[in-house]
Amino acid sequence: MSFWKNKRVTVTGGAGFLGSYILGKLEERGCKDVFVPLIEEYDFVKLEDIKRMYDDAKPDIVIHLAAKVGGIGANREKPGEFFYNNLMMGVQLMEVGRQVGLEKFMALGTICCYPKFTPVPFKEKDLWDGYPEETNAPYGLAKKMLLVQSRSYREQYGFNSIYLMPVNLYGPRDNFDPASSHVIPALIKKCFDAIDEGKDEIVVWGTGRPTREFLYAEDAAEGILLATEKYNKSDPVNLGAGFEISIKDLAELIVKLTGFEGQLVWDSSEPDGQPRRRLDTMKAEKEFGFKAKMPFEEGLKRTIERYRESRLQS
Repeated sequence: MSFWKNKRVTVTGGAGFLGSYILGKLEERGCKDVFVPLIEEYDFVKLEDIKRMYDDAKPDIVIHLAAKVGGIGANREKPGEFFYNNLMMGVQLMEVGRQVGLEKFMALGTICCYPKFTPVPFKEKDLWDGYPEETNAPYGLAKKMLLVQSRSYREQYGFNSIYLMPVNLYGPRDNFDPASSHVIPALIKKCFDAIDEGKDEIVVWGTGRPTREFLYAEDAAEGILLATEKYNKSDPVNLGAGFEISIKDLAELIVKLTGFEGQLVWDSSEPDGQPRRRLDTMKAEKEFGFKAKMPFEEGLKRTIERYRESRLQS
């Protein structure tokens, strides 16, 4: 807890899904000076806004969560935006942080950095052994450049930055906007919409065969803060729960938990994305003592219940 005492912390993306859990855990740790730059006030694609943010917040630590994200459809529709916005945000935030003498920069990467056919479980040493899956490669490579930057800045300037690669996150407060949501909230919303509209089927993209790993957002927040407290290297670290589930099994589980009684229809004309995803999570446990705690089905139940409540209130 003493690590955060008298620290000025800026959390980019702090107003978002994962950011809400980071802010809660910073408060629990006794961090009193937390600055959350809002997108309406600071456009991190613009260098002048980044400089103004550093002038306003004067942080000791930056936890960089802000990103342009979305599912397969959004990545496929706007690959240029996903590349440019994510690259410029991260690279400029780290560069100006170096210029002003920032104490530490926590850069959040993504599992999309990994090659399309990475051996399972994904190990950090395999990160450069191929090109990422095509539909999210622009996003994944933009984020991957922060790892190159972290290593080169540490070597040349002694700048302390770290780089974490989480799997897909989920949990209460997730983004349920169908234009940009990931698979779990998208499926949950489809089930509830179908129930409300009396439909007897929902259409799901792909074949259902690919596998994915998911990390509860509260667990992810704990991992990020543990790394910020204890980890001081530029070698990348996986952040995950160490399991995989097929999209077919995931969809059937969500159907069961939401109470939807219709059929799943698989649209194989749409892309599957990466064939398999599961991380080797030993490095995070060894380096900074992180191990995910939330059982997957329990996390799904909590996510679904929170979304059910929000629909009733709206």
